Amino acid sequence: MKRNIVLMGFMGVGKTSVGRELALRLKREFVDLDELLEAKLGVSITEFFAAKGEAAFRKLEKEAIRSLAQKRGLVLATGGGAVLDPENVRALREKGVLILLTAEPETIAQRLAGDLSRPLLGPDASVERIGKLLAQREAAYQAAAKVEIATDHLTPDQVAEEIVRCLRTESGT
Repeated sequence: MKRNIVLMGFMGVGKTSVGRELALRLKREFVDLDELLEAKLGVSITEFFAAKGEAAFRKLEKEAIRSLAQKRGLVLATGGGAVLDPENVRALREKGVLILLTAEPETIAQRLAGDLSRPLLGPDASVERIGKLLAQREAAYQAAAKVEIATDHLTPDQVAEEIVRCLRTESGT
């Protein structure tokens, strides 16, 4: 049975674009957790955060992860905060390998310039704000990840290729 490939990391590191490419390469189903939740909620995550708060969102996110973690053969892109909850990490590890995508704060700020759809950043996608949030999350990201790939100077296609190489090395195939 194929293990899920779970892409995790901070916003703007490329989880969605890499996930789509990786799923195409491996002929697997791709699920973007944030897109799934937005479809279920009928509003954007930013709107949901504003109306109900982060705690309510994290509860829905946890339920979705619990459900998705039972499947096999997925390429799953999580939201940036999903793996901050140890229960989510345990569920995702059960049938999946967690891959941390990273980027420098400067790269993330450049990628997110003008994107107001990030509720934890809002209009402040400055290098300083991103660096501060990254520092708060770094230990949890590192603890959860099996593999880490820096995406700063790579295209989504190159990152997907690196993931495939890492997975082959890990499995010995």
